[in-house]
Amino acid sequence: MDPIALKAEFPILNQDINGHPLVYLDNAATSQKPRSVIEAVKRYYEWDNANVHRGVHTLGSRATDAYEGAREKVARFLNAASREIVFTRGTTTGLNLVAHGYAREVLKPGDEIVITHMEHHSNVIPWQQAAKATGATLKYIPLQPDGTLSLADVESTITENTKIVSIAYVSNVLGTVNPVAKIAEIAHKNGAIIVVDGAQSTPHKKVDVKALNVDFYAFSGHKMCAPTGIGALYGKAALLEKMEPMEFGGEMIDFVGLQDSTWKEIPWKFEGGTPIIAGAVGLAAAIDFLESIGLDEIDRHEKKLATYAIERLSAIDGISIYGPREDRVGLVTFNLGDVHPHDVATVLDTEGIAIRAGHHCCQPLMRWLEQSATARASFYLYNTEQDVDRLAEALWKTKEFFGYEPVR
Repeated sequence: MDPIALKAEFPILNQDINGHPLVYLDNAATSQKPRSVIEAVKRYYEWDNANVHRGVHTLGSRATDAYEGAREKVARFLNAASREIVFTRGTTTGLNLVAHGYAREVLKPGDEIVITHMEHHSNVIPWQQAAKATGATLKYIPLQPDGTLSLADVESTITENTKIVSIAYVSNVLGTVNPVAKIAEIAHKNGAIIVVDGAQSTPHKKVDVKALNVDFYAFSGHKMCAPTGIGALYGKAALLEKMEPMEFGGEMIDFVGLQDSTWKEIPWKFEGGTPIIAGAVGLAAAIDFLESIGLDEIDRHEKKLATYAIERLSAIDGISIYGPREDRVGLVTFNLGDVHPHDVATVLDTEGIAIRAGHHCCQPLMRWLEQSATARASFYLYNTEQDVDRLAEALWKTKEFFGYEPVR
């Protein structure tokens, strides 16, 4: 794997920002798009653009083939069946679909939903609302001091009253990789189902939903080189068949009468209206691109960068780094003394370096860290050790700019 050669495949990265070559380190928020994905979407709009599942004309047939072909590619990518893949707008929509279509149908007072303190808001708020609507209780698995989970805590938090466990495979702040397969085993032993937020795992590591034995798995395309506005929800067929749709209208119906209607089979009953056809085409192209490199190669490269970044940043007085030091993905979340993360990000931007600053849609986790906000540098397949060096050098300049001296 040659990240320098791969970088040339991403047109947006070939530019200067504020007089400096762009170093893009905000990949956990969204990744950049390779030329092959951009061309696939462009080709669809130039040659195949039509609505799907409706017209019998040639363009309609080609668009339908492209859309359903993308579904088959996603299914193979996750080791699932095509009928178990529902196209969505992204991870948030997928999690909300489960919280509405499944949770509200099965939960009752006294039941429990279990999540963790490290969850993104999209894996907190839907469960808060489901608990309020059904009388269920929302519980949290506590975190260890390094931001990991103890299986002993998982065992003690999940009980026979637990009906749903929902957890991020990878934390978007801490970089923690959670033991999803083991948590799934504990959940199933107690009669619960497990839902996985795969937003930060799917772009970076090989995912096999059958090996993990998860019941639902949601992810977004835009974090894995695909366009924005497209994602997918995997669900075990038996569970999807029991679920109610969240949106109603054209495309998802079988028969419409004056007083009642029936739905199509899965997965189409969840895809009301004109779907995100071009996005699905782009997602299929992104999967081809990632698989041509190899997810295991990407994982190894990013872990190497994270290790190097922790080493470089730890040498800067006043830097605090959050999350585990081992078994983490390619991101580093940190603070520079009492300099506000937004100020750090602003100064880095003047050096052409794009990072994230804020609460990262994880306010409960920020409170657990006792921080109002943090800065985050997140890496992808086109980042290099030279990018990390640029980041470290710019942080030294930031420290000098604010005259920060650590308290002795």
